[in-house]
Amino acid sequence: MNGILYDARRIKAYEGFQALGKYAGKDIGWLEDLWTELVLDEDLIMEFMYYLDHHTLLDRVKCRGYGLTDLYVWQMDRYNLIRDIGKNTEACNKEAMVLNAFRTMLDMQKDPDGYLKRLTAGTGMDQIQ
Repeated sequence: MNGILYDARRIKAYEGFQALGKYAGKDIGWLEDLWTELVLDEDLIMEFMYYLDHHTLLDRVKCRGYGLTDLYVWQMDRYNLIRDIGKNTEACNKEAMVLNAFRTMLDMQKDPDGYLKRLTAGTGMDQIQ
């Protein structure tokens, strides 16, 4: 079987990704779109595998100085602002926010200026970004 390369880590990562997505309540179409882009980005897929193994973000991938942890915290702040509670309750699905952080990083890499504006603009009392 020369020429066949089998990377079991990616199969295991996909299985973990599916389980995480199901737990987070994400739509299968959304998950498939995210996986398709995630698997093509070598650095981000390694970050994701690290997350599955350690349940924490490695935070090596940066875009305009922002890492996945920054995007995770941004997701958390947006959740709290929308819910108008100011703290993280049990209803706050942190696994969904991790997946959202990966999605945001992929999108930010495509449009860094647009996301940089969103991340640094802050929010007023009458606006939600």
